[in-house]
Amino acid sequence: MNNQKYEGHKIEKVIHGSIAMELEIAPGDRLLAVNGEEIKDIFDYQYYVENEFLTLLIEKQDGEQWELEIEKDEDEDLGILFENGLMDEYRSCSNKCIFCFIDQMPKGMRQTLYFKDDDARLSFLQGNYVTLTNMSDYDIDRIIRYHLSPINISFQTMNPQLRCMMLNNRFAGDALKKADRLYEAGITMNGQIVLCRGINDGKELDDSIRKLSDYIPVLQSVSVVPAGLTRHRKGLYPLETFTAEDANEILDTIHRFQKEFHEKHRIHFVHASDEWYLLAGRELPSEETYDGYLQLENGVGMLRLLLDEFEEALSELKEKLHKEKAKGKSTPNVTADIMGELSIATGRLAYPYIRHMAKKITELVPGLNIYVYEIINYFFGEEITVSGLLTGQDIIAQLQGKNLGKRLLLPQNMLRSGEEIFLDDVTVADMEKALQVKTDIVKSSGYDFVNAVLGKEMVD
Repeated sequence: MNNQKYEGHKIEKVIHGSIAMELEIAPGDRLLAVNGEEIKDIFDYQYYVENEFLTLLIEKQDGEQWELEIEKDEDEDLGILFENGLMDEYRSCSNKCIFCFIDQMPKGMRQTLYFKDDDARLSFLQGNYVTLTNMSDYDIDRIIRYHLSPINISFQTMNPQLRCMMLNNRFAGDALKKADRLYEAGITMNGQIVLCRGINDGKELDDSIRKLSDYIPVLQSVSVVPAGLTRHRKGLYPLETFTAEDANEILDTIHRFQKEFHEKHRIHFVHASDEWYLLAGRELPSEETYDGYLQLENGVGMLRLLLDEFEEALSELKEKLHKEKAKGKSTPNVTADIMGELSIATGRLAYPYIRHMAKKITELVPGLNIYVYEIINYFFGEEITVSGLLTGQDIIAQLQGKNLGKRLLLPQNMLRSGEEIFLDDVTVADMEKALQVKTDIVKSSGYDFVNAVLGKEMVD
């Protein structure tokens, strides 16, 4: 029995076959301490459980306390999931950014969508971008002490005064100094610049990229993404949308820096998100340009990766069909169970690429017809082109009366993570009922696309 008072953290789940299960730790128990240290949040927990020798203080549901000694491999997980993933309260954003997407959302949506997080811990856990304004010296000290990385930072500009204006936070300029400490400690970083027309583009963008390059190689990439502007901007800072001419100038700037940095550092370092290429009417860059796709979740290289994976999957499919035909089976017989009609709905950004992919599959598989529909984002505004911000109501309204075939395919990023719910709380079941068609959700890879279209696992 330990008389030290700890509040502890409630355990929600114990992984089957894990160390925790062997020790009879159960959901509902509370972790009070590790090696005599109180655990404040997930940072502390992950740091202390990396030791080979542990002493856990567990409080059972009846109030009894167990002190458990553990010997394990250094990187072996205990198999404990907590009720609160951060093991602490989420930190809300202290900024009022002129481009904040949440400020541009209409009223009446579910409350969780309006929470602005700026929590560095989510950067490590989920890849979120943080502004550094919400981090204390203590937070930076812990990151350095635990050597956590990578951390994703939303820089916007390296001009301290301009950064204060863009974030509406008088401390936003000084917060950039925290990046210096992370750099000096060797904490791997990725950066982001949310570009606003006439504010941090042009010479400001040039200067920011140049200054950020001083952090190479610790800062391994910087993405440049356009500010997403919805139609719900009443009373907000007057921002303008980028034109095709703007997009071409921005791409010229980024490509010029990429050439310089690749010659000097062997990395391209600064990357344009996919939207710029669509707006400029340019071809997507090759895979090599993306330095290993460091910022896929930020829309950087997502379409290039999808297209390349699709071509690989298509080649594999061709080979399989050729082998079947060589065995004396005709292609129509091989594919008889996947012939027919189906439909795909996607956002404006991906539409031309999805249409191209669908055409190539139908050329290979006789008797298969695919209808690809471009969904315009009327809910947030037509300037929002990514499929991940489409709502169920827009999809339903624009597909009503259309030929959808036997199945409708939708990309997984339209749904809330782990659930079958769209941003506006329309469910997949609601959509199936409204459109009277079976709806299949497709994962993000080119292989998943081919298999989903064919309705069976043909490539892997």
